[in-house]
Amino acid sequence: MAANKQLHAIVFLLSYLVTRPAWFGNGASSAAQEIRKGFSVTHDSSYSEFQSLLADPTGVFSLGFLRVDSSQLDLAVIHLPSSSALWRANPARPLLWSASALLSFNGSLVLSDSRTGVLWSTATADGDRLVLLNSSNLQIQKMAGAAATVLWQSFDFPSDTLVQDQNFTSTAALFSKDQRFSMRLGSSYFALYMDLDGGSTPVMYWKHSALDVKVLIVPDEGPIYARVDPHGFLGMYQKEAAPVDVFPFDSFNREISGLRRLTLESDGNLRAYYWNGSIWVRDLETIAHRCELPAVCGAYGLCNSADSRCSCLDNSTEEGCLPPGSGHFCGDGGSEFRILRRKGVDLANQELVAYRKVASLEECEGSCEQNCSCWGAIYHNASGFCYRLDYPIQTLVEGDMRREGYFKVRVRTSGGGGGAGRTARVALLVVGSVVFAGAALFGAYSLWSRRRQMRAGMDGSMVEGLAPGSYKDLNSASFRSLELSNSFSFRK
Repeated sequence: MAANKQLHAIVFLLSYLVTRPAWFGNGASSAAQEIRKGFSVTHDSSYSEFQSLLADPTGVFSLGFLRVDSSQLDLAVIHLPSSSALWRANPARPLLWSASALLSFNGSLVLSDSRTGVLWSTATADGDRLVLLNSSNLQIQKMAGAAATVLWQSFDFPSDTLVQDQNFTSTAALFSKDQRFSMRLGSSYFALYMDLDGGSTPVMYWKHSALDVKVLIVPDEGPIYARVDPHGFLGMYQKEAAPVDVFPFDSFNREISGLRRLTLESDGNLRAYYWNGSIWVRDLETIAHRCELPAVCGAYGLCNSADSRCSCLDNSTEEGCLPPGSGHFCGDGGSEFRILRRKGVDLANQELVAYRKVASLEECEGSCEQNCSCWGAIYHNASGFCYRLDYPIQTLVEGDMRREGYFKVRVRTSGGGGGAGRTARVALLVVGSVVFAGAALFGAYSLWSRRRQMRAGMDGSMVEGLAPGSYKDLNSASFRSLELSNSFSFRK
């Protein structure tokens, strides 16, 4: 009996050790609260999720090596109760979790790898110590007696999250984990952007600006900055006085004792949360309707506003929508394009897209057709507005039938994604047309040759051209159905 109890105790202990939090055994209680010059540590891949290196005085936050997406590694500050990363050093270039990463501090904090060298650095030369404040702010400080001067701080270089009382300036940006979406601060607004393939300028897909902000901004009194306030809003400030604008959360002006954060997430939505002691409670969803997210249905996708279902702009059902690189632009170096038209399409963010008033659908299409930078256009029949899209086509929304889309799609076999098969079919269509035309011409030539020989026998002085019937066959409806209609060619 005693042996059984001992066995049960051992099993329980092993089970507890396996299921303990990832930072257990090297958490806030055992991590240092200050790092001095000469410090260095190598990543230990035996830790399952997080290797804690530095803790704040309250034991709520920790700096360490974090496992990202099951197989990658980054230096991060995490909220220990939830294991949530509030700041990451190098999200665009994470290492493999098995890599021999080295973190060192000799006035500058440096993350390096024996194979690739320096991956990230604070680029500070004279720091004396590294500390993590109870706000989650990581600082490099220069000491002069008991006084400390801040040389660098993580609050100035956010990754995807702002926490309460963290200033957000126009020199910084939030980036989603995949680096595709960003949040930036303008002179009197803040906005969300999407980075597109091909090096295009990021496209704004959401913007917040209050009409009275410009009135309240005082010239030469300093730039605008934003901050998550403990009272439940994102405020825009010029000085440490009343905010010039308030963007409220759901819990606006309610007493919430937990930490607040604002995160730009991987779907492009900006969401606010507060910690209630056990979970993060959602407190704001900036973009409320799913169809208004910039890439919810992917490139050349169409979102149904009624039920948020996705379909394809070209009605494809089997192989996915056209790949992102399907659009035509001048840099294609002479490639042809076909026209894709679709009624009942619209922009989710039409107020952010440039437009002009035109007399007709044809004028709207014509303004795009010969313009190298235009990927497509949407015409509103009721207003006469023509919205020109000077960037790769992303998700559109279903609108009323008075709105019609016009899109230039390249005709070539390159490109990947779900539309590769469809591009190949277009190429086969062109090849089939050439083969058919060649066969028809060969048949016509044979007929002409035979008739020439026959007539030569009847009248040696008579030379007859190609029979009229052959021209009729080449221009028949059956032949035209194999041609690629609406094709053009631009060359540099």
